[in-house]
Amino acid sequence: MVKIIMHGCNGHMGQVISGLVAQDPDAEIVAGIDVADQGKNSYPVYTNMKECQVEADALIDFSSAKATDALLDYCAERKLPVVLCTTGLSEEQLAKVEETAKKVAVLKSANMSLGINTLMKLLQDAAKVLATAGFDMEIVEKHHRLKLDAPSGTALALADSLNEAMDNQYHYTYDRSQRRQMRDDKEIGISAVRGGTIVGEHEVIFAGPDEVIEFKHTAYSKAVFGKGAVEAAKFLAGKPAGRYEMSDVISAK
Repeated sequence: MVKIIMHGCNGHMGQVISGLVAQDPDAEIVAGIDVADQGKNSYPVYTNMKECQVEADALIDFSSAKATDALLDYCAERKLPVVLCTTGLSEEQLAKVEETAKKVAVLKSANMSLGINTLMKLLQDAAKVLATAGFDMEIVEKHHRLKLDAPSGTALALADSLNEAMDNQYHYTYDRSQRRQMRDDKEIGISAVRGGTIVGEHEVIFAGPDEVIEFKHTAYSKAVFGKGAVEAAKFLAGKPAGRYEMSDVISAK
């Protein structure tokens, strides 16, 4: 039984994860941390992080970037492995993540979905065959109308995965509207669509002479990210200090 502390337990994802763990015989949330105790959780909630000294195997963080510095210090001090799901970290905070990983196990990923991370692994194998054979690579991502950033962090991570497979020889193109030239051979195009309530859709296209191969991942709810975070916490429990990725979780399956 993996014992988990949920940081940001009263937020949307904190509640999603609480529901998932409640149905998981191999995991248990033993404490939560949030700015207020709303009395809606079956486990104790601490509004002061330092007061939470409950024994646990890992901590899952789905909160805000402004809480990240204190959280990393807390986990390093307690030698508590942390699954860092909060996005929008500054360059200074990303550097602090790397420093913290020298003291305790830290897993951070652009996307916590098991499906997306499995897709990244498959794409690298595909790129080595198809891109080498002259296929063009394009990524189309779709999200809800409220999403602020474009392209998505996941689209960039997919592009990085493709590029890594090709020894980082490619450059990224985000907008062709002002260009009057044919496509470059060493180019990965990334297009963003925003509308409605689309949770998340990512399509990777390999377009070659007379044939097209497409890989597609669709998220129908944010629960897919919560499931990945729980699996990551199980994986991280007992691991030595270091930086881990969701690819490590996939490889361990």
